[in-house]
Amino acid sequence: MRKYAIILAAGKGTRMKTELPKCAYPLLKKPMIAYIVENIQNSEQFDEIIVVVGHKREIIQDILGDKVTYAVQEEQLGTGHAVMVCEPHITDLEGFTMILPGDMPLVDNSVIEKAILEHKDRRDDLTIVTTKIEEPEGYGRIIRNESGYLDSIIEHHEATMSQRTISEINTGIYVVGTKLLFSSLKKIDNHNMKNEYYLTDIVGIMQQQKEVIGTYYLKESYKSMGVNDLYALSIAEAKLRLNINKQMMLNGVAMINPETITIGQNVVIEENVIIHPNTYITGNSVIKKGASIGPNTEIHDSVIGEKVVCKHSLVYNSTVDESTTVGPFAHLRDGAHIGAHNRIGNFVEVKKSTTQENTKASHLAYIGDATVGKNVNFGCGSITVNYDGKNKYQTTIGDDVFIGCNVNLIAPIHVDDNSLIAAGSTLNKNVPKGSLAIARAYQVNKENYIKDKKEAEENNEN
Repeated sequence: MRKYAIILAAGKGTRMKTELPKCAYPLLKKPMIAYIVENIQNSEQFDEIIVVVGHKREIIQDILGDKVTYAVQEEQLGTGHAVMVCEPHITDLEGFTMILPGDMPLVDNSVIEKAILEHKDRRDDLTIVTTKIEEPEGYGRIIRNESGYLDSIIEHHEATMSQRTISEINTGIYVVGTKLLFSSLKKIDNHNMKNEYYLTDIVGIMQQQKEVIGTYYLKESYKSMGVNDLYALSIAEAKLRLNINKQMMLNGVAMINPETITIGQNVVIEENVIIHPNTYITGNSVIKKGASIGPNTEIHDSVIGEKVVCKHSLVYNSTVDESTTVGPFAHLRDGAHIGAHNRIGNFVEVKKSTTQENTKASHLAYIGDATVGKNVNFGCGSITVNYDGKNKYQTTIGDDVFIGCNVNLIAPIHVDDNSLIAAGSTLNKNVPKGSLAIARAYQVNKENYIKDKKEAEENNEN
């Protein structure tokens, strides 16, 4: 008995006014569709996830990869039609199917699990997830009979003025027996104002067949909010941020002005971490215990070690080991790996490079495509010159190397252990172990130059 989850993600989302398909639009730097797929996987209730794609489907496919099965809806002919195109992928009709819209990133695994439990406990043939909202415009209304049971679902544009005052709405989430679902879909038509095949029409069909139809009422209505425009996206993001920050603080993470702090859903932060205002941590980042992050810092897909201090800085796809200081105004990117007890100071950029213990670049340096040993000092203005306009080259620096101010290391180059590079040098040859390297032009002082120049100019004028 196979259990399916179908996610409807074929729409254009014209109200988003974006080139992206609506379900691919990022929420806290993560596509909306990824939230739903992850929550379905976390619920551990399903054997297969089928995502219905259409408009710019390659973008959705790039996001989800081989985690799901894809059904293609070439023409957007309504929600019923979107589910119909999944039928070729259904190999077992004996289980149940859950249907979810792809633009509901706040539907978490608890909602999924509770809806399925309600469906099983009540032995429903069809369970519809409903909720109540203050502004139900655009949503299908739940029409109940005198006994309080579901009578029908009326789409907003086909509802009477009286029906439009109803606040209970259809969320678009269903749990239904798979065999019954596809047999009912074959009986719906598009004889309506939009000439579309409505998934909600299966309610009337099942009622005529005397099937058991129930509802699961979702108290936390915000979890079922659909994101149809950028304003709704901002509301969803605020709800998600609040929930994540609350859980982080309950788990021992200190946040200063938490309303200014954004933490992504997949971020892991250990206890005794302090997050300062205006900090943004997203992706699969990990912040280890005792770290102090921010203010005004952005970290994405990075690992920050114990007792690291990182402030006023950007850290992307990088690793910082324990007891290192980053910033202010540092930039780590593209696989930078900073060793323990380092200092990466103000206006220092490290790209695709590694450093070992006790290395320092205190200010105004660029370290790119480099392998750096321990106890290395980069003076102010030091640069690894890694790019010749066409190719990138490696710089290798050994242990206990002192690099003076305004030094250019033109890669490929190797600086061996215990070396000293004089300030102002531009090197394009390897430096042997224990050497002093000096590469700068001789200084020439022309005495009385300004006086002589001025007198010559005056004579020319006369």
